[in-house]
Amino acid sequence: MSVYRFFPFLILCISVHSQTVRKYSNEFLSIGVDAAALGMSNAVTAQTADVNAGYWNPAGLLQLTDKQVGLMHASYFANIAQYDYAAYASPIDKESAWGFSAIRFGVDDILNTTQLIDNQGNIDYNRVSKFSTADYGFSLSYARKSKINNLRYGANAKVIRRVIGDFASSWGFGFDVGLQYSLKKWQFGLMLRDITTTYNVWSIDEQAYAAVQNSIPGQNQELPESTEITLPKAQLGVARKFDFNADYTLVAAANLNMEFTKTNDLIATNSLSIAPALGCEFGYTNVVFLRTGFGNFQQAKQVDNSNKMSFQPNIGLGFKYKGVQVDYALTDLGNQSTALYSNIFSLKVDLSSFR
Repeated sequence: MSVYRFFPFLILCISVHSQTVRKYSNEFLSIGVDAAALGMSNAVTAQTADVNAGYWNPAGLLQLTDKQVGLMHASYFANIAQYDYAAYASPIDKESAWGFSAIRFGVDDILNTTQLIDNQGNIDYNRVSKFSTADYGFSLSYARKSKINNLRYGANAKVIRRVIGDFASSWGFGFDVGLQYSLKKWQFGLMLRDITTTYNVWSIDEQAYAAVQNSIPGQNQELPESTEITLPKAQLGVARKFDFNADYTLVAAANLNMEFTKTNDLIATNSLSIAPALGCEFGYTNVVFLRTGFGNFQQAKQVDNSNKMSFQPNIGLGFKYKGVQVDYALTDLGNQSTALYSNIFSLKVDLSSFR
């Protein structure tokens, strides 16, 4: 059986699983945005304070002084999958701010060979078509100062759209809540993702689904369940900035990334799994930035069924000039973890610099 004939069917069955509650649902929203944050292994929950805070912790939008735009592009799996992100954020007044972001993770030009063989058993390559599978996430963020000094809070309302060619599509909805608190030079943050669980409701083209099954001998499965639930996650962060003199600064940060189920994280129980992340950023004159981070600590199973701790080291570089900041990150340096390495670029622009 041709791999290309099986691929559309495989995507459909994996994406619309028969179980409605899954450990890994809408995982494209967990990849992360902004090369500066990824260079620090995503340990930014406490100190995020720009347009990208809409993703990392919406409470951080309150530290914006003017309108900002953020863009990012990354390629995964040897350029097979493309990941794109765009965001806009602006203060409303001294007490509140808002933002909007959009994410697309997609694989394009997949060969659909379900019609390669006609009813008479003849192979006709003109019947081969192409399709795309893509995940979209749209988020509207709002942040506001609390009546408690130095306490800020924010929330995201998310809409999720997932498309698998003509075979299936879904809509999903969810909410995030974030908090940030400042104490002298210390920053603390808490991000609760999918706090009400996020629901994806699938619509499956039964005719297209049947055509895929008919093209693969021995397949006679019932339609998958149409509802998918994403369980809540939490990130708890702390950070501190050190000013050595007028030119040199250092930001040190740590995160505890928590999932309320059992995974391969460094600390795992039946009801809670925790993976730490550490990051630091060295700055020179607020123009040049060097970053590094360690995250994705996992218990990876070996061939002999023993467990070995793996982790993901990242590095990054940033340059800022007159309100324009360009950042680069290389993730999984040295191929230390099970994740694939990626080169990531992002752009952040203060629109006030163009006035």
